[in-house]
Amino acid sequence: MRVTRALSKWIMPGIGLKRWIGLLLTGVAFTSIGLAFAIVELLTPQVLAGQSLPIALPGAIVLLVGGLAVVMLSIIRLLRVVLAPYRRLQNGSVIDVVYAHSKRHKGAHIVAIGGGTGLPAVLRGLKAHTSNLTAVVTVADDGGSSGRLRRDLGVLPPGDLRNNIAALADDESLMTRLFQYRFDHGDLGGHAFGNLFISALSGVTGSLETALIETGRVLNIQGRVFPATLDDITLVATIRANGEMQTVRGESRITQTRGTIETITLAPPHAQAYVGSVKAIESADIVVVGPGSLFTSLLPNILVDGIRDALRATPALKIYVVNIATQPGETENYNVADHILTLERYIGRGVFQLILANNHYPTENAGVNTRYVQPAPEGHEILQRYTVHYHDLVDAERPWRHDPRKLANAILSAADVIHKPVSHQTKVLHASV
Repeated sequence: MRVTRALSKWIMPGIGLKRWIGLLLTGVAFTSIGLAFAIVELLTPQVLAGQSLPIALPGAIVLLVGGLAVVMLSIIRLLRVVLAPYRRLQNGSVIDVVYAHSKRHKGAHIVAIGGGTGLPAVLRGLKAHTSNLTAVVTVADDGGSSGRLRRDLGVLPPGDLRNNIAALADDESLMTRLFQYRFDHGDLGGHAFGNLFISALSGVTGSLETALIETGRVLNIQGRVFPATLDDITLVATIRANGEMQTVRGESRITQTRGTIETITLAPPHAQAYVGSVKAIESADIVVVGPGSLFTSLLPNILVDGIRDALRATPALKIYVVNIATQPGETENYNVADHILTLERYIGRGVFQLILANNHYPTENAGVNTRYVQPAPEGHEILQRYTVHYHDLVDAERPWRHDPRKLANAILSAADVIHKPVSHQTKVLHASV
């Protein structure tokens, strides 16, 4: 019954399919008749014996060629009719769109974990190479628009989720720009449209999970965006400031308290990991952690028990991307080794097989406040435990951030290198992409 209903829709008036299907059948008929006449004419005893010429052969060839032309025209027209509803969602020629889709669909399964402005850079770079992307995003944010919505509506903070959905969408799409639009005055001043959209959709559908899926469909994103947890979590830090220890609650307050972060925890301490995030990590080919604020974007994901356990258990290649610049209130004076040692305190040693770090420190556009993360000191203990690759990863316009293209190329090329046999267990590479 279902098949019958589907077939009846295909032949309904007004769709524009019947005429081209009829023309296709006509072309097939002409092609068949022409081919048959040509075969019969060439196989007559007189022609085979060389006693006469195939007089009717030109007419048969005309039928054959004409039929093939009609077949090609009808196929092109049919494809245009069938693909027309989808062309609105894609830019470029049909063949380019199909080729790019096929290439990305066959790409590696990559999970990127983080938040803030670092994770979108990873996604923007990698989405050109694979559509099998999953972003696992922190939901510990309590500042700005996300914090207001969290307090007013009781929803999980949508800001980081929004940024990463937008990163997986078409950057030039009007819908993507609308999604990132931020109101600058009135009661909505400071709110991003996408934050309001996700919050409203969560209310309509009854769950953030469904809201993220539907939002991804609206923006036609290349991949998926999952929260690390659906629990309402708060980031709690012990900070040494002015010679005293103090406990600070809330991600936004942690970054405002100038001091040295001693410990970072979640409240409640045993938040349940989102099942989709765990499954994605366990089945990934590559897992990328970072770049991003070490204490307020990366560790809030790793502190979720199920995420930490999945990272330890997955057979995927695990890569940690070190920030380009130090961050006031979090990682002042940190070098590459300091980042890794801090990460080890919360996830243990040897979880990551590869460390990616920057080795280019431009002064142009850097401003006076940018402090670049320096390489690990020669002979440092972390060089005995990890493969470290150094690359030029800098965005020329904003050198304190990663260039998405450079970062994606470094991740994929480094993954190729590390899967090849090497003569030493630990190797430090200095390269430029």
